Amino acid sequence: MQIYVGNLATTITDDDLRRVFAHSGAVFRANVVTDLISGASKGFGFVHMTNHHHAEAAIVALNNSTLEGCVLCVNEVRPLVRHSSLPALG
Repeated sequence: MQIYVGNLATTITDDDLRRVFAHSGAVFRANVVTDLISGASKGFGFVHMTNHHHAEAAIVALNNSTLEGCVLCVNEVRPLVRHSSLPALG
């Protein structure tokens, strides 16, 4: 399951994110999204966990928790849904 993690402190690294989520289960991948030019954190990231139940436990445990002074926003990544009432881009 893919998990969105928002409101990350700029000091958080991929390894930090992996360690925090590993308390709930096996982490396949963890990455903090960074600016392509400066390399600075954009303040959010994604965690891929191999077990759905462990991922759900991590979401419950870590949503609204504090990490490095920031209150995290943690939830499951859902597929984008195209709304038929919106015009197509292009």
